[in-house]
Amino acid sequence: MTPRRRLLSWLFALLGVGAASASSYVHYQLIRNPDYTSVCDISSTVSCTEAYLSPYGSLFGVPVALLGLLFFAVVIALLVAERRADPAMAANVPGYVFALSTIGLAFTLYMAYAAFFVLKAVCLFCVLTYVAVTGLFIVSAAATSYPMTTLPRRAFTDLRIALRSPLALTASGMLLVGAVSAVAFFPREASSSSSTAAAPAAMVALTTEQQSEVERWFDAQSRAIVPVDPGGAAVLIVKFNDYQCPPCRGTHEGYKPILAKYASQAPGKVRFVSKDFPLEPECNPSVQRGVHVAACEAAVAVRMAREKGEAVAAKLEDWLFANQAVLTAAMVRDGARQVAGIEDFDARYARMLEQIKADTALGGLLGVKSTPTFFVNGVKIEGGMEPRYFDAVIGYELKKTSK
Repeated sequence: MTPRRRLLSWLFALLGVGAASASSYVHYQLIRNPDYTSVCDISSTVSCTEAYLSPYGSLFGVPVALLGLLFFAVVIALLVAERRADPAMAANVPGYVFALSTIGLAFTLYMAYAAFFVLKAVCLFCVLTYVAVTGLFIVSAAATSYPMTTLPRRAFTDLRIALRSPLALTASGMLLVGAVSAVAFFPREASSSSSTAAAPAAMVALTTEQQSEVERWFDAQSRAIVPVDPGGAAVLIVKFNDYQCPPCRGTHEGYKPILAKYASQAPGKVRFVSKDFPLEPECNPSVQRGVHVAACEAAVAVRMAREKGEAVAAKLEDWLFANQAVLTAAMVRDGARQVAGIEDFDARYARMLEQIKADTALGGLLGVKSTPTFFVNGVKIEGGMEPRYFDAVIGYELKKTSK
């Protein structure tokens, strides 16, 4: 490899490592804190969040950004080997990089198509990795001086030599351990909210001590005056919700069987009210940048569906949450028509949007800053809580009113 091509290979590899590291960090923060806003969330179309939290952001549960980081780490390892190996082995390195970057380029083209044409979102860090992979592909192709059909034979020979080198074995082992550890310890999106447990029957019952701790904690909290009619219920639960917020989906699914239980066992005693707090400037003045590009449309669609009955609204809510990672304004409109039979969405949108703004204004007065935020008889609970504790809180409030 000529000095110029070696330099270019290093520059593209380091660019890729930097971009993939930044992408992995942002994805990590988004899983741990769904309200996190990265520096590349510039607008609804230039947004890392939309890319990372979409179905295209992970492959078999592993973030694509992390896979990219591992890819560039292997390339750098090969470039280091090219400098330290004997001339015969060093001459084979461009072919190895070319083979890897060919696979990487095919994957890059797929991801670029998904981002630009499916999600209609541009992720700046992703674009930098596309440039890095393409650059490595071009440079390594020019630097490879032998037929690629001979690569397997060359790789087998080099592998036998490497297995006899303690330094090569140690470096390979460290790279492998680092890769496995990174994949194993990177948080999964399902763990971003502990409230995704299923039904109460599957919940582990609280011990007497845990129940006492929950009650002491709940009694110690201040209570806000929430101007929502309880309708005669002893327990009023108000949720400020965003249909593109992953923890909102978690609490929606995790709390549904709990609310159904109380509706059956104590009819009329527990009232649940959902208020809208989309993280989108169009209907929420407290949001400076659009984190969720279709949240306002989703909130409006559910309000229109409620006019057709709670069953229709519930069906649409389930559909929105199930598709939240890939929602666009156009997709919400199609879903509203197909799922809820709403044919006049555009004609009524502006008027219904004012109702959403009223909810976000109420949320602002109550100090809501993120979603989901719950108020249980005035006690503010940000982010929700584990279903069994949520169940315990409701039961405790009911017990107090029955005395």
